[in-house]
Amino acid sequence: MISIVIPCYNSHETLERVIDEIDKALTEGHKEEYEVILVNDCSPDNTIDIIRKLCRDRDYITGVDLVKNFGQHAALMAGFHYVKGDIIVCMDDDGQTPADEIWKLIDEIKAGHDAVYAKYGNKHHSVFRNIGSKLNDLMADVMLNKPKDLYVSSYFAVKRFIVDEIIKYSNPYPYVIGLVLRSTKDIVNVDVNHRDRMAGNSGYTFGKLINLWLNGFTAFSIKPLRMATGFGALMAVGGFIYGIITIIRKLLGINYVLGYSGIITLLTIIGGILLLMLGIIGEYIGRIYISLNNSPQYIVRSVMGKEDK
Repeated sequence: MISIVIPCYNSHETLERVIDEIDKALTEGHKEEYEVILVNDCSPDNTIDIIRKLCRDRDYITGVDLVKNFGQHAALMAGFHYVKGDIIVCMDDDGQTPADEIWKLIDEIKAGHDAVYAKYGNKHHSVFRNIGSKLNDLMADVMLNKPKDLYVSSYFAVKRFIVDEIIKYSNPYPYVIGLVLRSTKDIVNVDVNHRDRMAGNSGYTFGKLINLWLNGFTAFSIKPLRMATGFGALMAVGGFIYGIITIIRKLLGINYVLGYSGIITLLTIIGGILLLMLGIIGEYIGRIYISLNNSPQYIVRSVMGKEDK
């Protein structure tokens, strides 16, 4: 069985068309059984009504309604708890990830790979979103040891044992890319077309992209802390060397007076670096505190499926 998980947000105009495309792709010339898990991430439009309608009309669809907006990765985690398939495919609800090319991903999984990510030659996102994606990709390279030649996207397929491993993660800040990367190294890319949105605008704001980026490097890496330690050590060595230079100048009778502007600039730089380091440490401590308080990844209001028909 093939399970398809789709996080849904502001997709009342596109969702039915996406499902129709999935049906066409998985039924024409193929006999595999499949299911679709639609996770409503507390969308402010009538996406939940569309999901209810789809669940009533098509018995292979399960709808999961979350009580508030937890984010795309938390919505994926919620969907993973309801899949029954041997191969799990994740895709977007806006039609930009073409369902008619789903077999490119599935065939690579059947060939023996553990995970497959779609790679886009030409992305149809805004400049702002593309910049955010590049920063996120760079963060994954540095903080998560992602292979530099591996492209990660929201359109991917994994084997069932990967999902079984992913859902063991119970902390409130899930980052699915990091969970996949720590579960297997057998990950490949396939070339897939990227299309314009069928309707509407992206639900990712600048704030959400920043939160996603923070999730990535604080949930699965302590490198920021080590970088802060290294930078602090570098500043200490620099201060020690400057102290020696000052003593030598004094002994040689060389007068050097640092002006008011120079002192203020130096203090501002050092103060800013210290505050940045404290902020990084505080981010880790805050997330530890929230995790210890058992803050949930997501909360399900209701599940719609066969039992409702």
